[in-house]
Amino acid sequence: MAKLSDFSIKSTLNCKGRLLSLEQPVVMGILNITPDSFFDGGTLHSSAAAMQRAGEMISGGASILDIGGYSTRPGARDVPVREELTRIIPVIEGIAKNFPDCFISVDTFRAQVAREAIMAGAHIINDVSGGDDDPLMFETVASFKVPYILMHKKGHINTMQQNPEYTNVVEEVMDSFHPKIHLLKQLGVSDVVLDPGFGFGKTIEHNFELLNRLDEFHIFGLPVLAGLSRKSTVYRTLGITAKEALNGTTVLHTIALLKGAQILRAHDVKEAMECITLTSKLNG
Repeated sequence: MAKLSDFSIKSTLNCKGRLLSLEQPVVMGILNITPDSFFDGGTLHSSAAAMQRAGEMISGGASILDIGGYSTRPGARDVPVREELTRIIPVIEGIAKNFPDCFISVDTFRAQVAREAIMAGAHIINDVSGGDDDPLMFETVASFKVPYILMHKKGHINTMQQNPEYTNVVEEVMDSFHPKIHLLKQLGVSDVVLDPGFGFGKTIEHNFELLNRLDEFHIFGLPVLAGLSRKSTVYRTLGITAKEALNGTTVLHTIALLKGAQILRAHDVKEAMECITLTSKLNG
């Protein structure tokens, strides 16, 4: 069986002329500027609150802050483009001004939102739809020459968790990545990160299968992001709530790192950084 060391994996991202190193795994802190996200919805009710939380995450060790203004939990309400922009642009501008060394990611599936976010100071586009929900997304990424997080999602946000089925979830997610990676390369996008999309059109069993075989995604030679933080795979398996799911998240983060994840997308930055520090000792 192939080992992680058998693969040549891209270890830097060019973020508008600045290099983000992935030689050691990094943490992407989650900043949801939404009233209805599944864990932290409504907690960042102002730009000032978002700046305070951003500072805490950076102090905790976050290399990237992921700013989102549209909840992608099943059943969340649709948000008009202008409302999404109104939520996130002041926060992106504030972080760019107050924390200029931080890399900023915009969590959106809309090309217009991605475009305006990059112009406001964001460096990375994190698209939960993998380009499926906006035909202009790939060319937008290419035009700005920024890193793109390509996530797998099966089905529409509001229905994706209604009995999702796969014959082989790992192979099918990989098969969905192949043509998209090829198209992005044709368009000149050189920095792509893969996210298998834990919880996006997958059952708990699918999520554990993806986690167990996460190292196989390195066959593409691209960095891999793990988005497991406080998700239902953790709290439903343990019979607890999302608020009680930090310990379980830490366990899954540790497994993801041992399987070769280079980016942990996390609500709890300090604890995710501790996972990275400890697991790095195993790898010398």
